[in-house]
Amino acid sequence: MQARIISTPHAPTPAPIFHQGVRRGPLLQVSGQGPQDPATGEYLHPGDVSAQTTRTLANVLAIVEAGGATFDDIIMLRVYLTRRDDFAIMNEAYGEFVAAHSTTGVLPCRTTLITGLPRADMLVEIDALAVPGCDHH
Repeated sequence: MQARIISTPHAPTPAPIFHQGVRRGPLLQVSGQGPQDPATGEYLHPGDVSAQTTRTLANVLAIVEAGGATFDDIIMLRVYLTRRDDFAIMNEAYGEFVAAHSTTGVLPCRTTLITGLPRADMLVEIDALAVPGCDHH
């Protein structure tokens, strides 16, 4: 089964050592995204985990859509936070984004980890696993 590179100008350009996403057969994996502006690559909303979460999820969704899927095709989201104290704020922004984009009421599974991230101004990173065209019932 051939892998297909997923790329879109509506999400930040990744480092040259990985792709925004890869689709192989029924699976679409989205690389970890951060709160970057897709047009400039600038990291947005320093210190604001709520706004960073929303921007990061928008970047994830842009790649999911470029791979031929919808939000409802996402089966797993992994959230990486730098500060445990940001969990409630991230969770609220995450919940608002999910509620605004889910049309079936079947929400993606989620794991949240507290960890270090590559950039000091990056409070959150999120990746996704989707199955495009999956049964939404």
